[in-house]
Amino acid sequence: MPQLRLFALVLFTLLTSSVRAQRAPSPYRTRFGVDAPVTVGLLGVNALGLSLAKHKDGLTDAEALALDRRDVNRFDRFAAGNSSATAKRISDYPFYASFAAAPLLMVADGDVRRKFGQIGGLYLQTMATTGALFTMATGLVERSRPLAYNAGLDLSDRTSRNSTNSFFAGHTAATASATFFAAKVFHDFHPNSPARPFVWAGAAAVPAAVGYLRLKAGKHFLSDNLLGYAVGAGAGILVPQLHKSSGGRLSMVPIQGLNSNGHAYGGLLLTRQL
Repeated sequence: MPQLRLFALVLFTLLTSSVRAQRAPSPYRTRFGVDAPVTVGLLGVNALGLSLAKHKDGLTDAEALALDRRDVNRFDRFAAGNSSATAKRISDYPFYASFAAAPLLMVADGDVRRKFGQIGGLYLQTMATTGALFTMATGLVERSRPLAYNAGLDLSDRTSRNSTNSFFAGHTAATASATFFAAKVFHDFHPNSPARPFVWAGAAAVPAAVGYLRLKAGKHFLSDNLLGYAVGAGAGILVPQLHKSSGGRLSMVPIQGLNSNGHAYGGLLLTRQL
């Protein structure tokens, strides 16, 4: 696939650059022999998850008509039936803009710019981690979106192919992953900067806004957004932290396979060398 070849080329360029970047001080330590297979494996899990999601059927007309908001758990029930094309459209603006946070930091910050290849490789690995968790969850879990409960919408909108992709919030997760990664890198490169609280506040606010808009749009329930936020923020912080030069000897590898019931699973395995 052309996309996979492009990913491989970008990965090779970034990670080989990161090896050269190790000649100068950096808060992170990356190794091509470790990080390249991990990132490629994560991209493979992404491909598997996307394939699973692609083959989902969505809701039938009868299933959509039978949906009852009273069957939704009390925590999420208030969102059942939400639908707003405006909120959906607006949510895309901070979503796509968030992907530029780390590249802008790599260009604008001289210290980070000198490690452009290394930080770029870590950014790719971070987003691949979030993507792997999201795509596998979407591919394996069927949860109707809040808008599917809206009897005022056309059935075609309530029964689209992705009408059961509510779990979990991918826009929120990806945005949090991008902004928290940028904040974490700034934090580690500038441990004494007085700007750090403001950087973290911005990193937290942008995905929160995206989550709110996706909630109003009827794309996800509150619990979907909270989980997406946690997954994205966790990846954005954890992936750089696992590569900290002064950190513990932790390693992260993607895993996938089939359980005893024949269902596919995927995830991340964290290990610590004793």
